[in-house]
Amino acid sequence: MPVGRLLITAGLVLVAVGLLVTFAGRLPFRLGRLPGDIYIQGKNSSFYFPLATCILISVALSLVMWIFRK
Repeated sequence: MPVGRLLITAGLVLVAVGLLVTFAGRLPFRLGRLPGDIYIQGKNSSFYFPLATCILISVALSLVMWIFRK
């Protein structure tokens, strides 16, 4: 029974990620370009760290895991 639940959960997560990737262009915000993401550009190099995006994804995944745990 636990293996079946794991497979169902993994399938739902894959479907959700697929839908997010498919409709990402239509979202009112762009993941990876949120205010709070750090972008530093120099003459010969650039540095990009998606801080706000990482926090948003972490909160969303924590919420999903909390819901599935109940």
